[in-house]
Amino acid sequence: MNLEAGWSVARHCVTASRRHAFATRGRGPLAAAGLALLVSGCANIGYYLQSVSGQLDIWRRERAIEEVIADPATDAALGQKLARILEIRDFASRELMLPDNRSYRSYANLERPFAVWNVFAAPEFSVQPVQWCFLFAGCVSYRGYFGRADADRFAAELSGQGYDIHVGGVPAYSTLGYFADPVLNTFMHYPEAEIARLIFHELAHQVAYARDDTAFNESFAVTVEIEGVKRWLARARDERARAEFERRQRIRDEFRRLIEKHRGRLETLYRTRIAPDAMRGRKAQILDELEYEYHALKQGWGGFAGYDHWFAQKPNNAQLASVAIYTQLVPAFQALLARERHELGRFYEAVKGLASLPTEERAKALRALIPPSRTAE
Repeated sequence: MNLEAGWSVARHCVTASRRHAFATRGRGPLAAAGLALLVSGCANIGYYLQSVSGQLDIWRRERAIEEVIADPATDAALGQKLARILEIRDFASRELMLPDNRSYRSYANLERPFAVWNVFAAPEFSVQPVQWCFLFAGCVSYRGYFGRADADRFAAELSGQGYDIHVGGVPAYSTLGYFADPVLNTFMHYPEAEIARLIFHELAHQVAYARDDTAFNESFAVTVEIEGVKRWLARARDERARAEFERRQRIRDEFRRLIEKHRGRLETLYRTRIAPDAMRGRKAQILDELEYEYHALKQGWGGFAGYDHWFAQKPNNAQLASVAIYTQLVPAFQALLARERHELGRFYEAVKGLASLPTEERAKALRALIPPSRTAE
């Protein structure tokens, strides 16, 4: 995912703040006060302030991966995993034509389970997510917070206004190439293929970005991550890892189709003109049926229960919207990749062309790419 909206308005403030932070490192309270004045002078809105301070905290913690590996105090298992990540990172640029820059060549331990927490919201009778608009970045379908308490506070405000809300922890985010994004402790416990997936996804955000179109941006990155992991595993010739990746991908696809099915049912319901109380009752029934079908579906997943925590939150419009943002256009991008004969350079250029189109024209072009059988899902 990308957190561009969280601090794009304050990008010039972040850059200036970073220079100030490094120039005054270790100089005590006066330096800290100067930084506070610098930030508040650029943006006095709390949301931007937490975005800037959260990014600065990551920078204070990051170290070059080679330095971490060479440090005698580094746990051996962590060092080995970081060495593999450098191989993944080199592969991303060499074989996947993803940007060759400083991103994912440093490491930061945030001492928390997630990098940010995203807040999604949707009206009571709509599966379309609320969008928040910002200067420079445009509009996005979530707001990201570096602190869980801040995310929960904002979610509570939205809930009090009658919105369905969902707060989800995110292990990494992209600054779209404006800064070098580090490897974080928040995903170091993942299997190697999942780490590769995440790095390919976040680097893809640096390739193409469509203003005001979160679903486009995330679905493109998901397509790149899937293709990238397939190629990484083929290179490694690890049949066991490849089989496990394909199993997990099948589960992801089945989960996506399940969510899309019931999201479509809710969308149809909300277009009707029945009384609000009756609509609430029907909405609750559809969501109950979603949960029932999930428990039946996962019986064929060989014990995988990775989505149990998602259902433990009692699904609502915002939760369903949060899934659709990442997956609804993946079939279109996969069709485009196939059309370009899986040549990533041509694929990226085609995606950039789509990103440059007006919103409605882009949506029409994407719909035309989806095979009829996938459109009907």
